[in-house]
Amino acid sequence: MPTLCRDCLTTFDAGSRCPACRSPRTVSHPELLTLSIAHMDCDAFYASVEKRDDPSLRDRPVIVGGARRGVVSTACYLARIKGVRSAMPMFQALKLCPEAVVIKPRGSHYAEVSRHIRALMDELTPAVEPLSLDEAFLDLTGTERLHHARPAVLLARLARRMETELGLTASIGLSHNKFLAKIASDLDKPRGFSVIGRADTATFLKGKPVRLIWGVGAATQAALEGAGIRTFDDLLRWDRKDLGLRFGAMGDRLYHLARGEDRRRVSAHEPIKSISNETTFDEDISDRDLLDGHLWRLSEKVTDRAKARGLAGRTVTLKLRRANFAILTRRETLREPTQMAGTLYRAVRELLDHVTEPGPFRLIGVGLSDIVPEAEADLTGDLLDPGAAKRARAERAADRIRARFGSDAIVKGRSLR
Repeated sequence: MPTLCRDCLTTFDAGSRCPACRSPRTVSHPELLTLSIAHMDCDAFYASVEKRDDPSLRDRPVIVGGARRGVVSTACYLARIKGVRSAMPMFQALKLCPEAVVIKPRGSHYAEVSRHIRALMDELTPAVEPLSLDEAFLDLTGTERLHHARPAVLLARLARRMETELGLTASIGLSHNKFLAKIASDLDKPRGFSVIGRADTATFLKGKPVRLIWGVGAATQAALEGAGIRTFDDLLRWDRKDLGLRFGAMGDRLYHLARGEDRRRVSAHEPIKSISNETTFDEDISDRDLLDGHLWRLSEKVTDRAKARGLAGRTVTLKLRRANFAILTRRETLREPTQMAGTLYRAVRELLDHVTEPGPFRLIGVGLSDIVPEAEADLTGDLLDPGAAKRARAERAADRIRARFGSDAIVKGRSLR
């Protein structure tokens, strides 16, 4: 049985400990040295970065997220033991773990750390498909000749370098397709390394709940249960045509996934479909002037991300969450794509002006979609607004100043509301 020591990277026949370094941290599988599709997932990424940066937090439960009225972005494993989960309302998380240290997310810092992780992955293969700041698919097919090591060894080396060079841990899933690799990375967290081979795919999926499928949320799960589908075994009993008639395109996907089939390639150039940002208030807000200040700050954050990626968007979205948690959205399609904060702000402000409901609201969000390259953006300006071109030049100049002297070098008065 091929076995890999995850500490010293020695490969050997099966055994409880590595013969070279005596470490018990080994992984064994008949197909270990032939599989090449992987999913890397950092362990409690935001919380791990905060603990790394502040060693005094090492043995304390940490929750990263909004204030008391916000939600949990992530929680360390000490907090997860108490039942805290991502997307949980903060008040509920603090009831479960009142001793937790709550830290406001530092998005730009996490993005910088993510770039270091991405650089390590790029050294292994050009086929890296990031899913978020802390997880990505990797296709290591054909890399053995370049690195003189099997994909499994390269992945263990990646996890080891992340620990020694960046002070962060990750879990690895290795399989023959993306669907199973992502499932595998969740099997042994934290610091896990799990393998699902071709020969054991059917056995592995037998009896497993369909919620394992990435993208099957509460609504989809309820629809599947309404059709009597709770496990992969239930899916296997359905004809491909019947699944398509019942669930549309999703039905065809379910048919293949029930058999462990996933033909999606690892793509390093997966297109970005939208760019958005939102904030949850400490107290519900009805005051339109206060909401206006949040709109400007969110518009700046969204367009900063668009500019950093060389992108623009044509469709503007305003999102509001009522006090009863119901979501209200408004959209507008612009005459031309934009990446300018001023243009985005004026569009979402107009959308807000047409919201007749007085509130109060607990969350506000701004988004850009119908994404295009920045070369297609802001070409003609607003012909009905002679000051648009002047404001655009001023915004570009402000961008250059902030890039040189920091994000607080220039602050709009409306953002202080």
